[in-house]
Amino acid sequence: MEFFEDGEEVITRWRPDERFQGYGSVLHGGIQATVMDELASWTVFVKLETAGVTSSLSVDYRRPVYTDRGALTIRASVDEVEKNMATIALRLYDSDGNLCSEGRVVYFTFPPKLAQKRLAYPGRKAFDE
Repeated sequence: MEFFEDGEEVITRWRPDERFQGYGSVLHGGIQATVMDELASWTVFVKLETAGVTSSLSVDYRRPVYTDRGALTIRASVDEVEKNMATIALRLYDSDGNLCSEGRVVYFTFPPKLAQKRLAYPGRKAFDE
């Protein structure tokens, strides 16, 4: 997966294959949650310039996501930061631009120096390369 900044958002495009389907050609909900969690971590890396760990994750599934209908677009933005807890809002769209699921990840973040020491966070500049 590749990640891009677009204003206040971090975005990825991903084309799932059939090994990620739950039934038929429908993308398994757990895979959707996993992709959202990954994008949330990149959002913390880039927008908050630190690292952390997932504290909670919730997903609302709006419509089926198909593995055989093209690339998906997943968008994330920082919704709220309170002390060391950051809430990341996520939206997953199908190849036609339909909103299929929405997620919310609460991240426990570390101060940047501690993130570098304990989590090997390479600093913001590493993500621009």
